[in-house]
This record gives sequence, structure tokens and C-alpha cells, in this order.
Amino acid sequence: MSGRPDTDMEVRAHADHHASLRLWLRLLSATTRIEDTIRQRLREQFGITLPRFDLMAQLEREPKGLSMGELSRRMMVTGGNVTSIVDQLEKEQLVQRQPQPGDRRAYAVHLTPAGREAFSSMAIAHESWIVELLSPLATQQQEQLFQLLATLKTGKASSVKPVQ
Repeated sequence: MSGRPDTDMEVRAHADHHASLRLWLRLLSATTRIEDTIRQRLREQFGITLPRFDLMAQLEREPKGLSMGELSRRMMVTGGNVTSIVDQLEKEQLVQRQPQPGDRRAYAVHLTPAGREAFSSMAIAHESWIVELLSPLATQQQEQLFQLLATLKTGKASSVKPVQ
């Protein structure tokens, strides 16, 4: 993972800051470093950006396709951003737009067979990179961290067993 100071959010924290702030910055720093590595590897090995990969991942989960609005909502980006990404992927014949019955202005976006094949290769590599990047943590530690982060996500306390 990159050790660039500009991606290490923890440098903002001082020993006298509240533990919660230091934890937040550590989470942010770890996430940013992992994401930077994934972005770089997607670009180098597949010539694709992370947003394009993310859009294809959304479509891979939905064989019936998704509307542009639903893609925008799921990816938490503007409709203009989604349109630009779909335009690029469509030029490469990785996705296609199909008119929605009953609405001449609405389209469902689908992966093409070539898009499914390309995404499958990228997804396999992506998963192996994630496994590699999280490998400094033992399986039990990963499970515990997963449970702890679930507590943060839901705002509800969970019973997490300490790592032995």
C-alpha cells in the first residue's frame, strides 16, 4: 500500500486528541490506502477506473439492468457522472442501454456479454487484491473487525469476542 503522506490521514491527529478522533483518522487512512492501491492496479492491469469498475459491479448484480437514476443512487454520484461513465463503457461495448417499456425517455443499462466476461476477470483480481491487502490481519482478527465495524454502521452494540 502507498505510504504517501498525502493519503495518510492519521498525520492530522496528535496524542492529545480524543481516542475517537484518532480511531476515525486511522480508519480513513487505511481505507484511503487500500482504495489507492485498488485504483492503481485496476488502471495498470485492466485500463479501467474505479468508478467504471464500480458501475459494472452494480450491473453484474442486476441481470435485468438498472436505470440511470438507480445507478446514480447506488453509486452516490450525480446523473451526469453516471451518464459519462455509461457513455465510455458503451463505446467499448461493455454495456448497452435498452429502452424501458412504457417510457420513451428511460433506459435500463445492462452489461453486454463482453462486459460480463471483462468484469468477471476484473472481479477475480479485485478479490485477490483485497485478500492480499487485508492479509496482515489473521482471519479471526478480520472477523472481529467486521463485527466491530457492524456496530459502528448500525449504531447498536454487539457482543464481540476479543482476539486471543
